Amino acid sequence: MTAEAQQLSDLVSIGPAMLRGLQILGVRTVAQLSRRSPEKMYEQLCLVTGQERDICCLDVFRAAVAQAKNPNLPIGQRLWWHCSRKRKAGDACR
Repeated sequence: MTAEAQQLSDLVSIGPAMLRGLQILGVRTVAQLSRRSPEKMYEQLCLVTGQERDICCLDVFRAAVAQAKNPNLPIGQRLWWHCSRKRKAGDACR
């Protein structure tokens, strides 16, 4: 599937709650997501909603942005917990 044809809901680890979060942030397409910073999205979502989000939300954003940038990313790297392991190890999830 090309990036242009892909929907946000097609991304691995993106369920209804994360779709709502992306909508709150004004992200409507995979192309828009590919140009966003996961860290800034996480901070903005916490600020806009007035709630400190679980840090795993950042991991989901990182996995989603990585998929948006590379539609051929191996399945194991599309999973949010891949990014959690990388974060805990001090590595970047890309």
